[in-house]
Order: sequence, then structure tokens, then C-alpha cells
Amino acid sequence: MKALGWWLMLVGSLRLASVWFGFFDIWALRLAVFSKTAMTDVHGRTFGVWTLLTCTLCFLCAFNLANKPLYLATFLSFIYAFAHFLTEYLFYHTMAIGNLTTVGIFAGTSIVWMLLQWNAHEPQHVKNS
Repeated sequence: MKALGWWLMLVGSLRLASVWFGFFDIWALRLAVFSKTAMTDVHGRTFGVWTLLTCTLCFLCAFNLANKPLYLATFLSFIYAFAHFLTEYLFYHTMAIGNLTTVGIFAGTSIVWMLLQWNAHEPQHVKNS
């Protein structure tokens, strides 16, 4: 597995913690992500399902880096997640800067790395002479 695949596995594994918090430990999710707002159990479970979907994309893409539609969907999931959290911080004031920084490190690294590797995983065709 290539380094980007290992990175996506790491990010997907870390996202599993947020899935757990969303379903079973809403207090930790409030503290770790949305520290400046009230959150209901329904919000937590919705966040958990959304995060489970993005986690699944990371795992699938890690093993299928040459699959362009899957690569694009995974890349866009990082864009959407970062935009969502940036909006929560800038406009709705539901996140602390430290929480946004953590999201930014993982999403930002993933976005840049995936952009740099955009066409690097295409299958190599052998020319027949």
C-alpha cells in the first residue's frame, strides 16, 4: 500500500473515534468538536452517521487509489468537511479555534496530498511493440 493509502487508513481510523462519540458519548463530541454550542443526542448521531460515511470513503479509497470516482468522492469529503467546520467557526461560532485547528491539520494535509497525487495512481499501460 502506498503512503497516501496508509494516511487515509489513519484518518479513517481516527474518524472512528468521532463515530463512537456521536453514538455513545455525546459529551466527548461536545468537548472535542462543538465546544461552544448545545448539542442533542440526535445531533450527535447525525454527526456519527456522516462521519461513518467519510470514514468508509477513506478506507475504500486507501485500497483503491486508482479508482478516479472514489478518489474524487474522498477528496471532496475532505473539502466539504473542512468547509463545514470553517463555517461553524467563522459564522456560527460553535467551535473553538483549537478544535478547528485539529480538523484543519487532518483535512488540509489530506486535501494537499490528494491534489499532489491526483494522477499518480493510474495503472501503467505497457506498450506492445
